[in-house]
Amino acid sequence: MARIERAIVIGGGIGGLTAAAALHRRGVRVTVLERAGSLEPVGAAISLAPNALRGLDVIGLGDDIRALSAWQGDGGLRAPGGRWLSRTSAAAATERFGGPLVLLHRATLVGHLVALLPSDAVRTATDARLLDPGDSGRPARVGTPDGELEADLVVAADGIHSAVRRVLFPGHPGPVYAGFTTWRVVIPLPGVEFASHETWGRGRIWGTHPLKDGRVYAYAAAVAPAGEHAPDDERAELLRLYGDWHTPVPDVLAAARPEDVLRHDVHHITEPLPAYHHGRVALVGDAAHAMPPTLGQGGNQAIEDAITLAHHAGDLPAYTAARLPRTTGIARRAVKVARFNLMTNRVGIAVRDNAVAALSKAGPALFLRGFDSIAGWRPPQQPYASQHTTQSNG
Repeated sequence: MARIERAIVIGGGIGGLTAAAALHRRGVRVTVLERAGSLEPVGAAISLAPNALRGLDVIGLGDDIRALSAWQGDGGLRAPGGRWLSRTSAAAATERFGGPLVLLHRATLVGHLVALLPSDAVRTATDARLLDPGDSGRPARVGTPDGELEADLVVAADGIHSAVRRVLFPGHPGPVYAGFTTWRVVIPLPGVEFASHETWGRGRIWGTHPLKDGRVYAYAAAVAPAGEHAPDDERAELLRLYGDWHTPVPDVLAAARPEDVLRHDVHHITEPLPAYHHGRVALVGDAAHAMPPTLGQGGNQAIEDAITLAHHAGDLPAYTAARLPRTTGIARRAVKVARFNLMTNRVGIAVRDNAVAALSKAGPALFLRGFDSIAGWRPPQQPYASQHTTQSNG
């Protein structure tokens, strides 16, 4: 197994920063190269499931993030008129999966990750290009505006439109449009009480969830042509699509300003890559396996990638072997869930809603069972950094 002393991470998102923190913890000298002028993430919130939280335990961050969980009591799935199709609770989910589901702002997670790195580890406003992936006999080379850098390992965390992926696998078709677009909002919503929920309509989804800091995270998705935008503004578009849905949807839209609403089309990788590495370069997160957000696993899988990569840093084929089958299966499942959630056939929707309601009545454990294989992931190494995880895994 090759010794890794110097690593370069291309991309300062959640996957890249987690990889940097995990490698730094193992004694590797790490430099993160981020093209943007700051690490303030574009986006809103991220949901971290127990699998990702166990990964964060390895770098000593899991319990700090668990403390940010705001979901208490009941929640579940609703129809646009307000009928509950299924109900579950934070306690049931925690018991089932061995830990909570935590929703937090992406900027909060990024701040925690950066705090684990040396002050000079992150370079912003730095465009990085892979010049040579290297091999067992020579280091990888990365070009920057300030000159070339060499490394024993390059972590490509440069997102769904990864330039590094195109260099490593020029024949791969890359991401394709998933058939739907999304909106996200994070705003204060004082005086409005609601249970955490996701709502399924005809070709449309809405979700509203509390954050620990008192704000509310709302998201929406709708079947739409690629590249479409509202003729006026995206808040007005949300009012047209969701304005007559159940409380608190109208309250969120009344409190939001046009500039609070982010809209992005969803793209994903349908054809799996042949490997997640080439030479001394490893791909993580969306660069490797971009998937629809319907399972809430995009960022979670990036964290799993990062922790697993740090463990196998000197043996990249082992990293691919550990990650490619799992992420391919989860990505395919996310596509199937998107088709189920966003179906447009009225008869199919009625059958779907009745089936979900019947399954929920059979018991929360039965309804949650489908997430077991995802949430049950454990990091590849012990001891874990978190006492909580050490105890829960025996």
